[in-house]
Amino acid sequence: MATSTGNAVAELVMIEQQVKEVVSHLVGVMDTSAQARANPDSPDVRMTTCTVNLESVDPGLNPATSVFLYQEQALSKRLNSPYRQRFLRIAVSDNGQSVESRGFKPQNPKTLIGLCNQPDGERVIPSNDLGKAVCSVFLKPVGENYIGQTPEDGCPTKYRGAVKITNTIILHKEGMDTLDRGFDAAGNLLWGAKDSPYQFRWVEPQ
Repeated sequence: MATSTGNAVAELVMIEQQVKEVVSHLVGVMDTSAQARANPDSPDVRMTTCTVNLESVDPGLNPATSVFLYQEQALSKRLNSPYRQRFLRIAVSDNGQSVESRGFKPQNPKTLIGLCNQPDGERVIPSNDLGKAVCSVFLKPVGENYIGQTPEDGCPTKYRGAVKITNTIILHKEGMDTLDRGFDAAGNLLWGAKDSPYQFRWVEPQ
């Protein structure tokens, strides 16, 4: 029994360390400028991610073991007009077998633009502004990288005409590759990466 308990504690400690590693892979500034230069059909997109602190966190969100992030994506030529804004909760998954990145749709996205430019201590978000949970990606370490996917059936959405999104991401030392796709009710691809992932590379790792 003692050995079993010890193993369970060791596994939990390991997964909690993986949560920290996933956070370190995400926080900072990345863009797809190199991919855009190599392929004129690829957009030049900047992704900016920073840690935030929540006020009055719901205990159900596991505040003691969770890290909350704010992330926005914008065309590099239109950084003041992000087309995607979300909060992420990085935590041990419910089954304790992976790191879950759960996305939330902010209640007041326009008020958050440029949030990562503020000092860490000023990035405090009322828990009511966190918004609705919309999708999760479950990540596991593979060598020096982390690979994650949405659930098998994808996640429901109403973004740009799609009813379902799927995503596969690879976090690595150069940045992140993401295969983000939106599908209609008939299963047709409406938007997102077709043949190769978007290749985000570090501009300013934190």
